[in-house]
Amino acid sequence: MKDSVISGRFNKLLSLILVFVMSASIAACNKTDTGETTVPTTTGNTDVEQSAATTMVLETVSTEITSTPTPTSTPTPTPTPYLAPEDRKVTVTFTGDCTLTQDYRSGNKKFDATVKGNKNYCFKNCADIFKSDDLTLINLENPVTKQTTHKNNTYIFRMKPEDLEMLTANGIEAVNIANNHMMDFWEAGVKDTRKNLDEKGILWSDETKGAIFTTSKGIKIGMVGLGNDTGANKVKGIIEELRSQGAVIIIASCHFGSEGAYEPNAWQKKVAHGLIDLGVDIVVGHHPHRLQPIEKYNGHYIFYSLSNFCFGGNYSLTDPDSVIIQCDFIMDGDGSKCVDYKLRVFPYSQTSTRPGNDFCPKPYAWESSDYFRVMGRLKWAQGDE
Repeated sequence: MKDSVISGRFNKLLSLILVFVMSASIAACNKTDTGETTVPTTTGNTDVEQSAATTMVLETVSTEITSTPTPTSTPTPTPTPYLAPEDRKVTVTFTGDCTLTQDYRSGNKKFDATVKGNKNYCFKNCADIFKSDDLTLINLENPVTKQTTHKNNTYIFRMKPEDLEMLTANGIEAVNIANNHMMDFWEAGVKDTRKNLDEKGILWSDETKGAIFTTSKGIKIGMVGLGNDTGANKVKGIIEELRSQGAVIIIASCHFGSEGAYEPNAWQKKVAHGLIDLGVDIVVGHHPHRLQPIEKYNGHYIFYSLSNFCFGGNYSLTDPDSVIIQCDFIMDGDGSKCVDYKLRVFPYSQTSTRPGNDFCPKPYAWESSDYFRVMGRLKWAQGDE
């Protein structure tokens, strides 16, 4: 009996020792590296113990959308405009004096009776030349007005506004109005002329105002007109203004010289040379009613006088010789300046019938005596081109 009691007590003591050893082992396993004991978490099943989470976060990843910066583009240089060889040529056509009417006080209205209102009559033998170029410039030697108060000169000219269609229908885009007949109907007639030309879209220039014509290739041609008593320096400001507005070709149309003379006088030469020195590319002269030589000065052409071309004020012609001149202005690669010139000369008669004047200019036959006479008066040969 005593042995049984002792044995039972011994077994209980052994059980307590075992429980104590197991608890110490579990406690040792739940230590962290820092010596701290983690607290077990429990689930709904109290028989199962779950350790605290042991997942280590290696990096933080943002879930917000960050906009991608817009890359800064490198500006593309604007290429310098380049003209193809065929686009470097600018063609301008010139004639001398055109008076498309008769003397205002004359009882013989021969010009009107001959033309009979036909707007294509006067230029029917040359309209194809005028229409084949970039620009045609003539000297219009009559006011375009309905004024009746006029000067008491030997000849007084007044053109009807509706007759400006003679120009627009035949490829004439521009006129010089700096001449001795523009004031025939005083300042009122000049103002009317400018207004009527503007309304018809015809460019005009004189010694008070230049004009700019822009070709289909975008090349700008500047024009200025001078009367017989106008020096080169008087239009210096106009030339500079034309350049500042982008004109890369400058034409000076000069109504100067002595009537009836076949050679230029000292004043013509002084003015023409002065204009070239101021930057004008070509000088076109008229007024003497005769042809005068072509000169090349410092690389630029001067036509001292192209004579009359279609002149309604003359019913008989002592010298019918005239000329149409075409100039090709050869531009550089970007069209910023003229670097060369080429001329074509067309000898003409001011009338198709002789004697008399039918106000319809006609070309002289190739290599005829008339043809060579014109070329001789211009002191020009085809080999000069």
